[in-house]
Order: sequence, then C-alpha cells, then structure tokens
Amino acid sequence: MSEPLLNTLRCLSATGLHRMAYWEWGARDNPRVLVCAHGLARQGRDFDRLARHLSRDWRVICPDVVGRGRSDWLRNPAAYQIPTYVADMVTLIARLDVEQVDWVGTSMGGLIGLGLASLPGTPIRRLVLNDVGPSIEPAALQRIGSYLGQPLRFRTVEEGAAYLRTISAGFGTFSDEDWLALSRPMFRPEGDQLKLHYDPAIAQAVAAVTPEIARAAEQMLWAGYDSLRMPTLLIRGAESDLLSRATAEAMTQRGPRAELVEIPGTGHAPMFSDAAQIAVVEEFLKRA
Repeated sequence: MSEPLLNTLRCLSATGLHRMAYWEWGARDNPRVLVCAHGLARQGRDFDRLARHLSRDWRVICPDVVGRGRSDWLRNPAAYQIPTYVADMVTLIARLDVEQVDWVGTSMGGLIGLGLASLPGTPIRRLVLNDVGPSIEPAALQRIGSYLGQPLRFRTVEEGAAYLRTISAGFGTFSDEDWLALSRPMFRPEGDQLKLHYDPAIAQAVAAVTPEIARAAEQMLWAGYDSLRMPTLLIRGAESDLLSRATAEAMTQRGPRAELVEIPGTGHAPMFSDAAQIAVVEEFLKRA
C-alpha cells in the first residue's frame, strides 16, 4: 500500500464526544496489528516510512492524537493529558476488534503506550518506547515549551518546513526532499496561509506542570513501568536531551528490563528515517 486510508471514530471525554482520526496501512483482515503513536506536537503521518515497510506483515494504525492532525480539538484544554489519550486508544483498539496489538510510541506516544501497557488486562503484546521514559529531563521540557503553541503562519509549505527544521535538529539528518515530505502533513490551511496542525492550547497543559506535579508524575510513571511484563524495546537518540543515558540504563535494570538501542547522530527523537532504524523495530517485533 503506497498511501494509507484515513478513518475516524468517536471517543468520550469529560466534556463530551470528540472525533479521533487514524491512518491505516496494510490488510484490514490481518490479525497482527501495530499501533504507532506520535510525539507531543506531531501527528500520525510521522510514521509513513516505518508503516509503509511494516505493512507487509502488520496492519499498521497511526492515530492523530486528539488536538493534532485531522482529529478534533478538545473544548477544555485541561483534558490534554495522558489519561485522555489512553482512553481514546482503548476505544481505538475496540474499533479494530483485536485482542492484542504491538505498540511503537515516540515521546508522548511512548508515555501513552506505557500508560496503556501498565493497565490490568492490557492488549499490548510488545512495547517500543522511542526516546522516552519515566524520568524526563526538565531542560527538554523548557526547550519544547519555548516554541509550543506559538501563533505562527507561513506562506508556503517550504517556508513552514524550514521553520520546523530549526526546532527539530534532534530528528537527525534528512535530505531536503525527505524533510519536506515529513513536514507537509504538519500544516493546515487558514485563508491564503498555512498554520501548524495542532491546537495551540496543548501548550497550556505543558506550562501548567510545576516541579511538584513533575515529581508526582515521575513516581507514577516509574510505578507503571515497574509493573510491565511484556517484552520492551527502548530506543534512545544518542544525543537526546529528553531521555538521559542514566534513565535509559535504569530502564534496562528494572521493570521489564528493556532492551536498549542507541541511534547515533540523533537526539530527541529518532524518526525511523532510514533502513537501519526501521530494522531495529522490525527485528524486535518479529522475534518469537
């Protein structure tokens, strides 16, 4: 399949119903399902290269987390939280009508996967955490917060892509053509200009994180991680400012004792942009 199908479903939050979009690759009758969940200010088309390759063996589902991409924006910005996203993914998996899924989650998408994987009776069979763990470096949150939610407008996709490149150095090295392809789904039209695809109000939830909230969240995330029993792969950008080497090493020693693979030449976060990065995920998922 050269291009994915776009589907939607209704999900329930405290403020009512909202619509979540998801991109679907591969045969719909394939019982082997892989869910790929994106980062904080990204969207499901980030996984195009990975999904196109893996759709030969998996039905690959790439949701636009609510507030991003083709999904609705929430009425109450305070609901842009991991529990909301986990509930949406439970609804998504029910729609897919399968008992088990594999999960690849980048950054926020990894935390969503961690939350779902730690629930009793979880449907997650194998878990890939891409450059994220229970402990998140405060400097990375400050960096992300410095640009998140800015009311930017662009005249062309090329202009917008050039801006995204300035805030995405950690993604690794891309040709101009590949970077433009990765960036194109990041915009939606507004009049004769383009704006970023996500609800700027997601920045409010990030800004509301105090040191006390961060410490409490870290304790809950470690407790969730320690409860995991499924095979877990941890991918770390060798130059990541969000997932420290110390946290990554700790994740190999506790909980599911994750396998750790570091991707050279990248920071936060690897984007499965080449065959070598894709092979790391494929080999792990195919292992009996």
